[in-house]
Amino acid sequence: MSSLQQQESLLARRLMEGDEGAFDDFVALFRPRIFHYAIMMCGQRDDAEEVTQDALMRIFESFGQLREPEHVRAWAFRIARNACYMKRRRSVFAPREELSLDSLMPVWREAGDRRELEIADWSALPEELASRGEWSGLVNQAVSELPDIYRAVILLRDIEELSTAETAEILDVGEDVVKTRLHRARLAVRQKLDRHLRSARSVA
Repeated sequence: MSSLQQQESLLARRLMEGDEGAFDDFVALFRPRIFHYAIMMCGQRDDAEEVTQDALMRIFESFGQLREPEHVRAWAFRIARNACYMKRRRSVFAPREELSLDSLMPVWREAGDRRELEIADWSALPEELASRGEWSGLVNQAVSELPDIYRAVILLRDIEELSTAETAEILDVGEDVVKTRLHRARLAVRQKLDRHLRSARSVA
């Protein structure tokens, strides 16, 4: 168990035991992460703020239902996921249609008797791109453009580092589905970043 997981588990145990002093520490630890998840899923700051507040309120109202403190992260994000979905259904900012994943998938090219994935070499990012911290913003943008079902998986697995089993439980799907969606989501994000990298090099 990582130090972060230990911290989460300790806070959960304190709250389960009625220690009100753990409330502020729990909010400080989870609020920024739930907000990031919410804004990536909802796309608008106002919606994300409301989802975060709703999720935290429901988390504290439901703490008596938590049975395993070491799984508090997955439990909290399941609540956040439900709050986000409820908000998306009634939000004026909800998109009228989702992007097709096929439009984001990597490009393949024929190379003799085999097919190769057209992906640029990321080993030498343009210095100005990395130094400005722009790369992190590009990753967030690429993830935000994924269809919901892929965006949710990559946020939970790659950002929050939840296990495949935990992600499957949160999303109510099988573990094989999580693995498939994560693979496709990573390829789609990689293609978006690849396009930007090729463009940056072409003007360098």
